[in-house]
Formats: sequence, C-alpha cells, structure tokens
Amino acid sequence: MLLLLLLPGCAHQQYATTPYPAWGEENSIPQPDDHPPLLLRIMYPADSVKPEACLLLVHGMNEHIGRYHDVARYFVQQNFIVAGFDYEAHGLSNPVLWQADQALRAGAGTVDVSEAYLAQAALGNLDPARASLDLALQKTIALCDTHGAADYPVFILSHSLGGLITATFLLQNRNAVTERVLGVVFLGPGFAVSEPPGWLGWLVNPIIKLSFHAETHFLNPHDEPFPLMAFNQVLAFLTVPVLEGVFEILSLPGLRRAFSTVTPAWVVDYLTDSAEEKKKIRDDSWIIRRTVPRYAKGVEEEIVRFRRQMHAFDTPYDLIYSVRDPITPAWGNKDFIQATLNNHGDNRYLELADSRYHQHLFLTEPRKSEVLQHITQWLKHRIKVLNDVRDNNGH
Repeated sequence: MLLLLLLPGCAHQQYATTPYPAWGEENSIPQPDDHPPLLLRIMYPADSVKPEACLLLVHGMNEHIGRYHDVARYFVQQNFIVAGFDYEAHGLSNPVLWQADQALRAGAGTVDVSEAYLAQAALGNLDPARASLDLALQKTIALCDTHGAADYPVFILSHSLGGLITATFLLQNRNAVTERVLGVVFLGPGFAVSEPPGWLGWLVNPIIKLSFHAETHFLNPHDEPFPLMAFNQVLAFLTVPVLEGVFEILSLPGLRRAFSTVTPAWVVDYLTDSAEEKKKIRDDSWIIRRTVPRYAKGVEEEIVRFRRQMHAFDTPYDLIYSVRDPITPAWGNKDFIQATLNNHGDNRYLELADSRYHQHLFLTEPRKSEVLQHITQWLKHRIKVLNDVRDNNGH
C-alpha cells in the first residue's frame, strides 16, 4: 500500500488504444466542479428471476471496476443485482482517463494517458474516495429499490484499498444509507502497509516500518512503560513532520514527475498465479502505473487512523486474506479479526495459508471457484438470517 519513494521514478509512457472495458447498464451521477460524472455500472438477473440482494463492488488501488465484468456476471448468476464504480482519480473518475475514453470512442487510434496518475496530486487522504463510495451506494440503493422491493439487503464486496475505503466509510457514517449495508466482504483489505520482498525489501522495509511506527505513536501515547512511551513520542515528533514534509515536497509540480514511483515489477507477480491475468494486467491501459508521494503517505496515515478505531467496526463481515501476501500483509488482517470478530455472530474469515496472492478473484482454478463459493455461501447465509428475522417479526 505504501510505495516508499527512495528511488526516482523512471520515464514512463502509457497509451490507451481501445475504449474502457465498460459492462452493464451505465448510470451517470453528476459531480461538482470540473470532475467527470461518476459512472455506476449495474447488472440485473434475468427478468424471470427475483433478485435476492444487491451487491456493490469496490476495486483496489490504481485499478478500475472495468476489470470486474466476470465477477459481476458470476454474482448476477447467483441472483444478485451487481453494481460497480470507479472512485476518485481511478478509471473513468480520472479526468485524463475519462477524456481518453471519449476520444477513443470518437474514433481516435491512440491516446497518451501517461499523466493520469497526476490526479492523485490533490489527494492527501481518502475523503474523495469515500465521497465517491457514498454517491455510488446511494445510487445503487435507489436503483435496487426501483427494480423491486425496497427492502433488498445490500452488501459491499471490496478489494485491497477498496476495503480500507469501505471500512472507514462505514465507521464514519451512521445514517439511513449505511444502515442498508447488511454485510461486507473484504478481499485482502488494506489494513497494513506493504512489505516488499527480496532485495528491495531489505532496503526499504526498515524505513517503511519506522514511518508506520512513528505515525502510530504520533500524538497518541500507548499503554506502555513511561520510558518507552517517552522514546516513542520523541521519535514520532522527530520523524513524522520530516517525512510529511519530504512527501509534500516530492509531490510538487516538477518534482512529482521524477519521484512518483512506477509500480514495481514484483507487484504483478504477487497479484495472481494466472499467467493469463498477469498479461491482462500488464496490457491494461486503464490501470494507473505510478503513485504520487502525497497519496502514498496519505494512505499510510489512513491505515494508522483506522487501526485506532477498528475495534468499533460492527458491520457483519467475511474477510479473505493470503498469509504470504506482501502487498497487504496478513498482520493487518489478523489484528482486525482479533479486534472485531466477536462484534457480530456472523463475522467470518478465510485464511489462505498456502497463498501469497493478493487478487483472490483473479486466481486460477480451483482456488478462484473456492473463493467465489465461499463468498456466495456467506452472503446467502446472511440473507437467510435476515429473512428469518423478518418472518419472526412478521409473526
């Protein structure tokens, strides 16, 4: 999650040659200022089938919801209404990528999208992404209610950074919209900072850990002996302002082109075990390949804040993670499970002890089907519990 910017970003050119991989029915949600509209994609089961629930998909960092067509189709076949969207600075919610898609659909052959990552320059936290989720969730609920009964259960399926966005959004908002969310599926959620493998890890992991430790203790004393608390506070006061200043400076125009790292090659190797999916990822023009320093630092700070509050998370969840995943390491998930598992009787988790891969919905068979079936069983269990409660209340 946190790409430490020790090495200068190399020259990176990226071109789009085919339109964005749209799926489902497209619904446009106006946004303020000069933002492109938020586009919510939605798919419905066949007319003869009554849906059981609604499911909103939330993608991960630097990717887009266009990749999730097969995932949406799978859950539609399980009798779910399925929606998805691109949150702030990603996919078609990124001005550069939105304009590129418009140009390609108008007949352009090739469009340079190398500057798409610069939309992250204004982001110091996940507030804009949470605002996108809020709009998408409201629209999903409205469309589900229009399609059928107004009491369809609503679930969210979130991946990686999308998991952190979803969890923090639900923690921060208690209203009629979030009350409709009756369960969340977390897939490799971003509850921890990355731990790069190999020689790069030897170089950057100590500094990543120092930064995370300092942020964790900054203005937040823990239950530790006074000498250790004093040491941690001094370390935090010396480290956090310096690192924040450095990341801000490296995010300024001119410097950010040199110091926004290109996604390391090792990341793709840990996303999936499928050679076909790896090729798709490498060829995908709509995935953002660079990360602005301010945005990376902001994600780290969001993780720290979430960990201070996560014990209060009470939405029922099913969490799936890989034990050897270096992108969102297992310790973040284990800490979350320990803090929240008893908050609801339907909380579940699936630990993939033999796996190092981050994108569980894009694995080879039979693991991919096992994960999808596990998610489906949990969702249908939640639906049954909710229906039983409704029937008992009706009696």
